[in-house]
Amino acid sequence: MSDWGDWGTVPRLVRWSAERYADTEAVVDGRTRVTYGELGARVERAAAACMANGVTVGDRVGIWAPNSLDWIVAALGAVSAGAVLVPLNTRFKGTEAADVLGRSGARLLFVTGTFLGTSYVASLRRAAGEGTGGLGPLSGLPGLEQVVVLSDDAPPDFRTWKDFLASGEAVEATEVLRRTTDITGDDLSDIIFTSGTTGRPKGAMITHGQTLRAYEIWADLAGLRASDRYLIVNPFFHTFGYKAGVIACLMRGATMIPQPVFNVDTALANISAERVSVLPGPPTLHQSLLDHPARDAHDLSALRLVVTGAAVVPLRLVERLRGELGVGTVLTAYGLSEASGIVTMCRRGDDPSVIASTSGRAIPGTELKVVDADGSPAPTHTPGEVLVRGFNIMRGYYEDEPATTEAITPDGWLRTGDVGVLDEAGNLRITDRIKDMYIVGGFNAYPAEVEQLLGLHPDVADIAVIGIPDARLGEVGKAFVVRRPGSVATEDDLIAWARREMANYKVPRVVEFVGELPRNASGKVVKGELRVGDRNPG
Repeated sequence: MSDWGDWGTVPRLVRWSAERYADTEAVVDGRTRVTYGELGARVERAAAACMANGVTVGDRVGIWAPNSLDWIVAALGAVSAGAVLVPLNTRFKGTEAADVLGRSGARLLFVTGTFLGTSYVASLRRAAGEGTGGLGPLSGLPGLEQVVVLSDDAPPDFRTWKDFLASGEAVEATEVLRRTTDITGDDLSDIIFTSGTTGRPKGAMITHGQTLRAYEIWADLAGLRASDRYLIVNPFFHTFGYKAGVIACLMRGATMIPQPVFNVDTALANISAERVSVLPGPPTLHQSLLDHPARDAHDLSALRLVVTGAAVVPLRLVERLRGELGVGTVLTAYGLSEASGIVTMCRRGDDPSVIASTSGRAIPGTELKVVDADGSPAPTHTPGEVLVRGFNIMRGYYEDEPATTEAITPDGWLRTGDVGVLDEAGNLRITDRIKDMYIVGGFNAYPAEVEQLLGLHPDVADIAVIGIPDARLGEVGKAFVVRRPGSVATEDDLIAWARREMANYKVPRVVEFVGELPRNASGKVVKGELRVGDRNPG
């Protein structure tokens, strides 16, 4: 297989890998081990169940669960039935999840039971209301017809995973095959919701063809191969986890070892016990492995490939991965959901200084440029906004034409909102973010979204959020808050409130109370002044 077009669609890729790598171990999830042949059969069964429950080509199906074999089977089953997958961030609170489910028009949702001490079902009930005997179990989400709990137990009005799968037994394999042939490479495969400067999550629409072409390139540049054993710590709800993980492994026949939460002790144990050879993830993940006091007690000698990004990668980290762990290939990359998750990537053989200081060059089939405020190409080594054009650019934001028009120029260039510089060889270095996004331990945090949520607090009159450096997480949020008259709210009060109302990575770690926020003539907060003031508090 050398051409992404030979697969055409994700379900055809699943079927192909089940035949090509039938006896190869596909997934190791705790004590459960399945081959590619067995995985293909499970996905077909899940697809049949989706069809039996009314899922047709183009329907949106949500999944809100941590990395697991069941996630892989449910997601690929839905996509094989022609559904458009809508992965939900596992850090979401119920209100955040309900918003995405409602606006995407999801008909079916796969949800985990209890994860990290939280009942996702109870969280959804609180956010979207109890069932009222109508089509769906949640009155606040009338379009959501069914919720399937990926567990042996489910409350009334919800279905267990086992019961859901059993419902598809009457659907013949020939019907499933016929459905997969109805899907084309131009059909949507998923909608990845990502926040923007408005604070309102927007759904980037990506097709089967785009997904397959992008991650065939990723697998080729990374050098992923059939003998690899891939610890997937990156969340499946993110392109890096789902597509650079699951989809890429399907293409190469590599073994997937999903890890639901990053815990350094668990990762070390997995790498040693399962002879893990591939470990993509943010720099903080690799740094924590290197610095763990018990690292030498684990056999990490099988590690050969690391792909990282999402933040500045210290040259020392690249050198330590190669020198101390013997990792033969360390690569950096840059991407965003609107560009199928991949824009640039280093190449094997690049000098360590290039890997550490840049995110590599544009992937095949794409164009990259850096422009100044007037839209003219910026000279080499001169900062400007990064624009990208090519096969990987989203079909637009789901049901949001104004945002789509703002993001994509008439001649097809995606405005990334990131500031970067290009060197003579075309390597890109991201230097700033026009959108003010900052990255907390590998998770994108968007100030406007945090500001919108914290602005609901009764004691907050005005607010602005910026990212500040953090030794452990890379960056964290800092909120500048103007209190309402008479308020005596403290920093601890606001942080505790925020922890109840939003995903943990969004919660500001620091709150500074100010009399007023600096604004320009048009009334927009001048965050540059806040950053300067934060660097020079005296």
